[in-house]
Amino acid sequence: MLLNELWFLLIAVLFIGFFFLEGYDFGVGMATRFVARNETERRMLINTIGPFWDANEVWMITAGGAMFAAFPNWYATLFSGFYVPLVFLLLLLIARGTAFEYRAKVDHPKWSGTWDWAIFIASLLCPFLWGVVFSTLVYGLPIDKNMNMHATFTSIVHPYSVLGGILITLLCLYHGLMFLCLRTTDELQLRARALAKKVFWILAVAALAFIIVTYFVTDLFAKRGALLYPIYGLDVIVLILSVVFLSKSVMAGHLV
Repeated sequence: MLLNELWFLLIAVLFIGFFFLEGYDFGVGMATRFVARNETERRMLINTIGPFWDANEVWMITAGGAMFAAFPNWYATLFSGFYVPLVFLLLLLIARGTAFEYRAKVDHPKWSGTWDWAIFIASLLCPFLWGVVFSTLVYGLPIDKNMNMHATFTSIVHPYSVLGGILITLLCLYHGLMFLCLRTTDELQLRARALAKKVFWILAVAALAFIIVTYFVTDLFAKRGALLYPIYGLDVIVLILSVVFLSKSVMAGHLV
């Protein structure tokens, strides 16, 4: 394996780790408006990710640093072409982290309520923007011989990228609900489980639609079909196992 291939693999692992760990963070943030019914329950949900959310974002920072160190041209082209969505994403992450730290500083409903909305909105838009960015990379963007990306608004935001953003958002919400099934008990756990069952079917439809659209509007299957089919097969197995988990009510290490 060449050195550049090793670095590319390392960066891929870092981004996978980020989405795997930060995905349930985003999902729990979204679930605060769907599962919790009052400020106390929202605080309980946020406390489930309290020890983890800031450490999980280190994966993203490390991935960006590895891109800059190993592939500076790739880093420069990517971050200049996606300047607006990535800056907006950065601002959302800052707002989300600030909300986690400051929501409990003042004991007043309006204070905590404002920060709770910030957590929800940032947790909703962050995975959506990540989905838009990566879907656009799969779809393709015009890059000239000087490695300058000529991306307009419609080059980044189009039906395919929006579908990818919706898919990643639903996936993170489902991930977060599964996490809450393990980290909560009683009424909160039952609500998270019930919502997860509903979200699963919406997620399955969105995933199927994204795969079908990807097949027709990109050349990914033509060039990388041998690699994609087992990956999608593994995804199906994981989703089926998650349904088994929900149907058997195996949560928090015991049956409920």
